[in-house]
Amino acid sequence: MGLELWLTLAVLAGTVYLFVTEKLRVDVVALLSLASLLVLGVLSPREALSGFSSQATITVAAMFVLSAGLQQSGALHGLGELLARVRWGWLFALVMMALVAATSAFINNTAVVAVMLPIVIAATAASKLAPSRFLIPLSFASQFGGVCTLVGTSTNLLVDSMARQAGREGFELFEFAPLGIIFVGVGMVYLMTVRRFLLPDLGLPEIATEGVGGRYLAELAVPEGSSAIGREGGKLPPEDSDLYLLEVFRKGSPLPDPRSTPLEAGDRLLLRGEWTQLEALRKQYKLAYDPVAKDPAMSDDGAHKGKERLHAEVMVAPGSYLIGHTLSGLRFAHSYGARVLGLQRRRSTVRQAIDRVPLAVGDVMMVDVDEAAIDAMRDNPALVVLGERPQHRLDRRRALVSAAVMAAVIVVAGLGWLPIVASALLGCVALVVLRCLEPDEAYQAIDWRVVILLAGVLPLGIALDRSGGADWLAHNAIGTVAQFGPYATLAVIYLMTAVLTEVMSNNGAAVLVVPIAISAADVQGIDAKPLLVAVAFAASTSFATPVGYQTNTMVYAAGGYRFADFPKIGVPLNIIFWIMAIALIPRYFPF
Repeated sequence: MGLELWLTLAVLAGTVYLFVTEKLRVDVVALLSLASLLVLGVLSPREALSGFSSQATITVAAMFVLSAGLQQSGALHGLGELLARVRWGWLFALVMMALVAATSAFINNTAVVAVMLPIVIAATAASKLAPSRFLIPLSFASQFGGVCTLVGTSTNLLVDSMARQAGREGFELFEFAPLGIIFVGVGMVYLMTVRRFLLPDLGLPEIATEGVGGRYLAELAVPEGSSAIGREGGKLPPEDSDLYLLEVFRKGSPLPDPRSTPLEAGDRLLLRGEWTQLEALRKQYKLAYDPVAKDPAMSDDGAHKGKERLHAEVMVAPGSYLIGHTLSGLRFAHSYGARVLGLQRRRSTVRQAIDRVPLAVGDVMMVDVDEAAIDAMRDNPALVVLGERPQHRLDRRRALVSAAVMAAVIVVAGLGWLPIVASALLGCVALVVLRCLEPDEAYQAIDWRVVILLAGVLPLGIALDRSGGADWLAHNAIGTVAQFGPYATLAVIYLMTAVLTEVMSNNGAAVLVVPIAISAADVQGIDAKPLLVAVAFAASTSFATPVGYQTNTMVYAAGGYRFADFPKIGVPLNIIFWIMAIALIPRYFPF
């Protein structure tokens, strides 16, 4: 063992220690590892910086941008709203997992979970279901889908890049798909079978209310084409909801029997209930917000032509000059650049159209505003801003173009017309040129921590290969089982990667094990590809801890889980996947 090998192993040991203990962020650890190899002379500057020009690094950055095109256009939220219409718990879980797995095969799974998380919480809360029964399956399904394609996770791209750097054959875009689909199917069957027994029922966490408290009075109009036309007003609110129809105004006058009268186009409905339920009813029947002192920059459904909008809760302050005045009399929308969607008044019931209600101290208005307007409201002593959150609206043009660009990237790469890195970069350029994303939005969409992590840890794999460290680890870590044949080697490689992934970065685990896998294949004289597939699958599916994979961490707090909830349902699934990998990988990727 020469000095270069000892230095490489020392850097490797330090890197693993810092990854596991999390004393520094993973991207900082990666840069520290890169700098150490460079300063110690183990790698040349060109080799040390090669990770920044790697196909994996560039492709991952491009896929973040492509995912952002779909996310910011509202396309993913549109899928989520379709999912929210499913009311049966078992069917909701099944459709959710299938939708998330299919989406995660092409879109960064962290982005998918980030979009779906509040949608799943709101949908389950509206159906009186505990979100804790659905959030772990949400995270796990995103990981199932990620193993189906080369671009499903950054780990798949990393393994492919390292294999090519080592002079081995890389992977095609859909080469993982036949095996990955089996893993998706088995994973979904397992979760559908055990979810009632192993997933806790923790009730409704506070996050499910989205910060909107109390009951609001809302005025909704029945436009042409609404599915509410012809239905009796009292039958619109679901039986299990807290919504109540107060009045129906027709041609400016209230109907004598609003609950049993069939609705017509042009009617205005006065409803009271929780805001999330009001929004769900509006979307279900394609109702429109009533144009109370309508802001000309908005359409009838509340969509804004241009700037991103916010929903904010604004209270009438004591001593406010608004007290005693109506919204129409104040020309509130034009004066404040805000549209009032709902009004909350405690201790009394209002049965008038919102624009005719004299405001009182303590009234809370749900308003549709942009950032400039909300800043002005904060500076206005007559109002108190209680909370705000961004709106998620579907921009049909941007959504269709973004989906078309993503599909074109996948088709072009899948047919082999261009490498995936080239088609992904062209897709990013197309999104900017077609105004689906602004250049600044494209830069902001990239998770630079992941990019730096990839660029920083790739040189460690090169150092392990060049110094002989990979051969040394292969002989010492794998040598004892090599005598039992390639299946035993495959089992150890998968298990080693799975264990490392539970306690450190999945990309870091892949970088450590890929060189060992290649060296182990050389020692036994077998094809390295099945071992590399084992690394990719094991590193991309982490179920046993809430910190092993970023999507697990996201649902951990949101669902109110305990640490023990993850190993209870995740360890058996890890074992199932391990056994499946040993049995199935050689069938699709022979030794």
